[in-house]
Amino acid sequence: MQKLKQRADFLKAATGTKVPAAAFVLQARERDPSGLGQVRVGFTVSRKVGNAVERNRVRRRLREMVRLFGEGRMHAGYDYVLVGRQSALSLPFERMTQDFERALRRAHDGSPKDSSRKDQTRQARGAHKTTPAGKPETESR
Repeated sequence: MQKLKQRADFLKAATGTKVPAAAFVLQARERDPSGLGQVRVGFTVSRKVGNAVERNRVRRRLREMVRLFGEGRMHAGYDYVLVGRQSALSLPFERMTQDFERALRRAHDGSPKDSSRKDQTRQARGAHKTTPAGKPETESR
């Protein structure tokens, strides 16, 4: 298992599937469709989570969770990014590992991206039509 270190790799992973959990958001992106590539994992925690001590503690808990979970259960050729949340400090570690396992399953079963749920709801209601550029359509009379 390799670590993601380059900002460009984190940005590419952000375009993939997003699965929210209580303690983190899992972002997964298929890098190598042949499935021969190595698993790469990155960790990030925003300043909104807390001071440096708290952010480092969240990052350590996420790293340990991934280490214990094992590379064998992650898909080869994928990049994973775990975005830490404030609740990672207080949640029981067992719950975090269960959420991680569930998030991996959801990331690979073809579930829609988290951010597209709002768009799907809007389309179902028929409101807020947008142009391909993502800007609201104006009605002309």
